[in-house]
Amino acid sequence: MADTRVVLAGLWVAAMLTYLWGDVLRIMAGDVQFGRLQGTQPSQVIWLVIAALMLVPILMVVLSLIAPRDLARWANMIIAVGFLLMNLVTLPSYPPLYDKFLLAVSLVFNALTVWFAWSWTE
Repeated sequence: MADTRVVLAGLWVAAMLTYLWGDVLRIMAGDVQFGRLQGTQPSQVIWLVIAALMLVPILMVVLSLIAPRDLARWANMIIAVGFLLMNLVTLPSYPPLYDKFLLAVSLVFNALTVWFAWSWTE
């Protein structure tokens, strides 16, 4: 079995790519209006919040690999639960089946992240 740090980093990469693939499919399917979110023009602050939120999985890859074990363990559990809850809450707002499918896959990645972090004994 691979080192837990590598497994956790890999799960964050998998989740991040799943989110990005959903975005690509939304663009390809014509389900987005460029520069708009749900039909409205977001402010620069909203775009900043979205950018920060999407940066979290990237930061978790780095944190999983270099942070002290206890910090990495707890951060992985807390952040993965946060993403899991956020995705569960937003799941109904994504009508296309491909979006629901990809969000369900990301929920599995988040749940596995929590499981591997919780069971990390080193």
